[in-house]
Amino acid sequence: MRGLPVLTVLARWPAPGRCKRRLTRDLAQRLHLRHSSRRSARLQGRLTIHTMSVVRALAVEGYAQPVFAVSGLAHRAARRWGEELGADRVWLQRPGSLGSRMGHLLRRIRADFPSSPALLIGTDLPSLNRPDLLSAIELLHNKDLILGPSSDGGYWLLGLSAGLLRQPMRWPLGGINWGSDAVLDQTLAQACASSLTIGLLPQHQDIDRLSDLQPWTG
Repeated sequence: MRGLPVLTVLARWPAPGRCKRRLTRDLAQRLHLRHSSRRSARLQGRLTIHTMSVVRALAVEGYAQPVFAVSGLAHRAARRWGEELGADRVWLQRPGSLGSRMGHLLRRIRADFPSSPALLIGTDLPSLNRPDLLSAIELLHNKDLILGPSSDGGYWLLGLSAGLLRQPMRWPLGGINWGSDAVLDQTLAQACASSLTIGLLPQHQDIDRLSDLQPWTG
């Protein structure tokens, strides 16, 4: 029997100087703003709150099982932060590249929820919305891999069907140039080489640099 999708939010504790470093640098260099690291951290905190509010609503409606996966905090503090945001299940991310962190989370989902598909999202998307996440969940019924492209060449969502989750050798996470504008293309190339069926969601804009804020401030 197919389990409820596990929707995992990858979140970094919004401490000044430890998150949104490219945005912090832009704020300091281009706008000459003081305390730019604090401003970036506050933005990161607000984006995390928004992300969790959308995810919690889907959980209440019975569409997904949420997981809050934290980096930058020890377990007890991560648990407190998750509880403040309404998360019942809080995990710690492992150190490493984005690919290795996602791989570890997918392996844990496979172990804890063997009949469920998996969805991974970050907290950099002010335009995150319920319809797109529902589309991803629906696509997982007949696609192996779901991707939400971002305008910087990466993706804001990764989804694996329950069947693909049981086949880690086919996961398109190895050899990706993480942080580059080739992430999506390289992922799609690996997926095609593994004969995976693919579903694509609408493209969105992550908030990583000052220019990314323009649609929300202008």
